[in-house]
Amino acid sequence: MTEQQKQEEKEKSQAQLDYEAGQEFLKNLEPAQAANAFHNALIAFELEGNEIGVANAADKLGDICAARGDVATAMSHYDRTYAICQKHSDRFSLFSIEKKKAKLMYDAKDYEQAIRLYSEVLDEYGALRNPQGSVDTLEILAEIYLAKGDTKRAADAYRTVAAIHKSFKHSRHAEKFLEKAAEIEKG
Repeated sequence: MTEQQKQEEKEKSQAQLDYEAGQEFLKNLEPAQAANAFHNALIAFELEGNEIGVANAADKLGDICAARGDVATAMSHYDRTYAICQKHSDRFSLFSIEKKKAKLMYDAKDYEQAIRLYSEVLDEYGALRNPQGSVDTLEILAEIYLAKGDTKRAADAYRTVAAIHKSFKHSRHAEKFLEKAAEIEKG
């Protein structure tokens, strides 16, 4: 470690050190240790009045809770992060949290909520003119509709994916999704 690195390490707050330890634990696939470190970081960031630190720690805790299936706690952490990002007008982070919340609801089999949230994600991809994001989201929506038994809406989602591919002259991809839509409608 260089002298400059040692000085930078000294200047880091305990909250930042805890947060970085949490990231290391995640890399090493130790989620319980990571959760403990992120929790300590969260408390220390609160005491420092560091909202960005609070948002980052809460986001990581939300991810850990989502991975272990604790939907309510994950949503609580994501909501806290979302509120801070709204306050700071951080649209990129808001969109990231919106996608995480949608996936959380899908994984929890709360399909109505997942459809609502993924529809908002789809709208955002449309506003960003991001066809790949739109296609990916429509495919997820189709899976949700199929899980609900709503074959008409699933087929519609696949036809929309096909139309996007067709507009970019991806005829093989378009055909594949049109076939999927037809198969679903046949039953």
